[in-house]
Amino acid sequence: MDTSLFHGNLVTTSRILYTPSTFAKTSLLHLQEIGSLQAQKPHTSRRENLSSYLFFLVLSGYGTLEYQGKSHALCAGDCVFLDCHKLYSHRTSDDLWQLKWVHFYGPNMGSIYEKYIERGGQPCFHPKDAKPYDQILQELYRIASAEDYVRDMRIFEKLTSLLTLLMEESWHPEHSSCIGVKKQNLQNVKEYLDRHYTEKIYLDNLAEAFYINKFYLTRIFKEQFGISIHNYLLQTRITHAKQLLRFSDKTIENISAECGIEDANYFSRIFKKVEGISPGEFRKMW
Repeated sequence: MDTSLFHGNLVTTSRILYTPSTFAKTSLLHLQEIGSLQAQKPHTSRRENLSSYLFFLVLSGYGTLEYQGKSHALCAGDCVFLDCHKLYSHRTSDDLWQLKWVHFYGPNMGSIYEKYIERGGQPCFHPKDAKPYDQILQELYRIASAEDYVRDMRIFEKLTSLLTLLMEESWHPEHSSCIGVKKQNLQNVKEYLDRHYTEKIYLDNLAEAFYINKFYLTRIFKEQFGISIHNYLLQTRITHAKQLLRFSDKTIENISAECGIEDANYFSRIFKKVEGISPGEFRKMW
């Protein structure tokens, strides 16, 4: 643990530079650095091309973030989540800020961050309650500074909790009254799929039944539920097929038909693509 002044007399900081195990680096979300700082003077920090993702929480004061060509004003309670491969800089104002931060990485972080952005996640946001983020940062700092033979696993658990919070925060359905009515209709579409997945379902017929343009329907369904209509229907059918494979003696052909897929060979190919094993192998495994 390092408690000192960095950049001359610009900040007072308490940080841990963490060295994860080889296993953690190759297989887990892992910690790189965690700490807190109190700015002593206005200054700018600038970084680029780091194999890292940064999350920080503004505890007090004000500042500015520059990221991907945009400027974001920050104040107490604001959170920032960045891909540090890209150029970013942040500057405290004369009302000097206090921050808590964590740098971390993992073998799948690129895909995770892409999903965060796809769901509507922003590099800066103001949560309704910053306490859960603060608590996770406190726990991460405590774990990183402790002696524990499963420390990397505990860090992995806390970083996963942080990403879960961020994914929850990233979901931003639109709230206008007009859109709200249409989104209620899409909930009806989802419920219809839940009830009729055993039948042949065509997009044109679905759109006509709910009086919605099919292109609008496909776009808004994915926006609202985070999955395309095709993939939601496939997911529902595979889930039902797994239940029948485990808890019934029905043949693969009968299960395929009961899940709305008449071609049993096609069903087997799709099942293996989703689950990684054939329907017969899945049944034997369970």
